[in-house]
Amino acid sequence: MKDFFRTTKFKVLAALMAVIVGIMIYTLTRGGYASDSASVFSVILEPFQKFSTSVSDKVTSTLDMLFNAEKYYKENIELKETLNEVYNDIIDYDKVTRENEQLRVLLGLKEEFNDYVFSPPCTVIARTTNDPYHSFTIDKGSDDGIAPYDPVITSSGLVGICYDVSRSTSKVRTLYSPKTAVGATVVRSKATGIIEGDYELAEDGRCRMNYISKTADLKVGDIIVTSGSETFPANQLLGTIEEFGMEDSGLSQYAVIKPAINPDDVSTVFVITSFNGQGGNDTENE
Repeated sequence: MKDFFRTTKFKVLAALMAVIVGIMIYTLTRGGYASDSASVFSVILEPFQKFSTSVSDKVTSTLDMLFNAEKYYKENIELKETLNEVYNDIIDYDKVTRENEQLRVLLGLKEEFNDYVFSPPCTVIARTTNDPYHSFTIDKGSDDGIAPYDPVITSSGLVGICYDVSRSTSKVRTLYSPKTAVGATVVRSKATGIIEGDYELAEDGRCRMNYISKTADLKVGDIIVTSGSETFPANQLLGTIEEFGMEDSGLSQYAVIKPAINPDDVSTVFVITSFNGQGGNDTENE
């Protein structure tokens, strides 16, 4: 150990300590005003000051969380409640807006078809999984005046027909289904036929108009509407002709129809619960 005090390393360390102590004494004698030497001293101590400050800040933050945890918890709950109120207000506003829009559409339909009796506006609440014919379920049923075989429409035309009705819901079969048969008329030429669903065509969102006279005048783009029956009222838009041709038998023509409405895009519909001629009855005489 005695030999260490005689080494160059010890002499360098002693000199360095003497300089540091000297700077401290000089700074104090100058009344706390730092000279250039004091600035050097600050540079040397800066990393230690930063570390100390970081530790201090972390301790302060931790203590703040411990002592004020209940306060922060209550504030968090209050913020969540406020956000929920805002979200609910937005949802209520959107719901009222949608209902008003539905009622405006319903009013327009009633003005255009004054012999129709409608259910309240119906919302699509489910779509039948793996159904190639795109059937769906609505949130209105027999309690709302709906019965099996009531036609389902939007402002753009016929969507399909109700086929399974409970008190509060109804299932709707679309034009894509082979079980849906609708008498149809070509607006331009007055040619008639039957709209029927087809499995292969349904995959492409199309259906087929059969039993058209072989001499009927057909054109691509011709508009097709319901011809009217005991089940479907007349003049509801069905779609347009996309292509046509002669049946293999040569006795009649067929046409591939693009429906005016894609049932997958429908969210609100209206069910016609009564119309002139429905079921062979005239509602005006009831």
